[in-house]
Amino acid sequence: MPTKGMGRLQARQLRLVVIGGGTGLSVLLRGLKHEPVHITAIVTVADDGGSSGRLREEMDMLPPGDIRNVLTALADTEPLMEKVMQYRFSTGTGLAGHNLGNLLLAAMNEITGDFVTAVKTLSGVLAVRGDVLPASTQSIRLVAEMTDGSLVMGESQIPLTGKEIKRVFLDPEDAVPLSDALAAIAEADAILIGPGSLYTSILPNLLVRGLFEAIKSSAAPKFYICNVMTQPGETDGFTASRHVNVMYEHVNEPFLDTIIVNSAELPGHVLEKYAEKGAAPVPCDLKKLRQLGLHVVAKPLVTFEDGYLRHDALAVSKQVVALIKRRRKVLKIEKE
Repeated sequence: MPTKGMGRLQARQLRLVVIGGGTGLSVLLRGLKHEPVHITAIVTVADDGGSSGRLREEMDMLPPGDIRNVLTALADTEPLMEKVMQYRFSTGTGLAGHNLGNLLLAAMNEITGDFVTAVKTLSGVLAVRGDVLPASTQSIRLVAEMTDGSLVMGESQIPLTGKEIKRVFLDPEDAVPLSDALAAIAEADAILIGPGSLYTSILPNLLVRGLFEAIKSSAAPKFYICNVMTQPGETDGFTASRHVNVMYEHVNEPFLDTIIVNSAELPGHVLEKYAEKGAAPVPCDLKKLRQLGLHVVAKPLVTFEDGYLRHDALAVSKQVVALIKRRRKVLKIEKE
C-alpha cells in the first residue's frame, strides 16, 4: 500500500507540446522521445499532395501523411515496423504512390468513424511515446497570396510557383482547433515550434485561431527551432530573424521567448549540393534576433545523414530540456 508522501517523491514529468509538420518535426521527435518528458505533437492537416492528397479527396478524410511521419518517429517498435509504416507502393493499379502507413490510417478512420480515434488506436498499436493530435478535425486548405497579387491554392503547389509569398491563410479562415490540443497547450511546461517549412508546415498551425490564442495565453516558455537551410520557393534568402518576423506578421504579435539556431560551419561539398537546389544556410543575424527580445541559443546542432542535413535530434532535445529545467529552477528560486 503506497505511503502518504510517496507521490511527492516522484517528480512530475515535464510536458512538452511540439507544433509543426513535415520532416523537420519528425526528426526532432526522434530525439525527444528518449528524454524523460511527456510529448504532445500537434500536427498540421493542410497537406494536399501525393498519397495524402489522394486519400483526402477520395475518402473525404484528413490528410494522414504528416501524422504518419510523427507516429513513426515516436513509435517504440522494431525497425521493420517503421519500414512497413513508411513503405510506398511503386506498382499496382490504384496502389502506386500510396504509402502503407497512410492506408492504415485510412482503414482505422473507416473502422472507427473518427480520425482522432484512428490516430489514438494506431498509436497504441505502435507503442507511441506521447500523444499525436491533428491541429483541427476540419478539412483545411492552405492558400498563398503572392507579392504579385495572385493566389495559389494548396500546400503542395505553393513552393512550385517560383513567386515570392506575401502571406498565407486558411480556407476556411475560422477553422476550429481540436479541444485535446488546447488542453495539452494549457498543461504544457514548454511549447516548441519547428523545425519545418515555415509557410506550409508551421504557419498552418498558428493560423488556427483558437490554437494560437491558447499558445499566446500559455505561461509556458515558447521556443522556435529555426531551420538550418532556406527552402526554395518558400524562404529564399531568409535570415533567422526573417523567419520570426513572418510568424509575427501572420499572428499580429510577438509570442516567442527563445530561438535555437545552428552555429556549425557546414562543409563545402554539402553547401554545393544544396546550392544546386537553390538552398543556402539560414544566417543567424544575432543583433536583429536580440532586438526582437529573443533569448538566442546558437550551437552546432546538425548532422549529415543519407545525403541530407538534419538537426541532430539528440543534441537539440538535450539542449531544449536543459533550457526548460534551468528556467524552472530560476523561477523556483525567484518564488522562494
